[in-house]
Amino acid sequence: MLKTGLAIAVVLLLSSTGAMAQHRAMAKACADDIKTKCAGVEPGQGRIRACVKDHFKDLSQPCQDFLVKAEALRSACAADVKQFCPDVRPRGRRVAACLEQHAADLSDPCKDAMAQVAAGKN
Repeated sequence: MLKTGLAIAVVLLLSSTGAMAQHRAMAKACADDIKTKCAGVEPGQGRIRACVKDHFKDLSQPCQDFLVKAEALRSACAADVKQFCPDVRPRGRRVAACLEQHAADLSDPCKDAMAQVAAGKN
């Protein structure tokens, strides 16, 4: 779950206008949970992702909710990111900014997922 696709989804979640403070709080809770549960895991080659999967049930409910939302958003927007932002590295708000530049061209599933996140749903 925690890989480039998830990083993209996290950026999209954090960049949405609605419920931004709530998303930041969930992201922080999640980062703290992952640091605690995967403290000895060296990043790279999917090791953090595997650790998160192994310890998903041990993560706090806000973290679990955040990861589920991030995965749903990543899934809905993956093709759009690949089509419109193939060379954009998922750092900061780069992917979100790229998608915002292509807002009129995004697929309906991606637009819907982003709207649901912005509304605090999903």
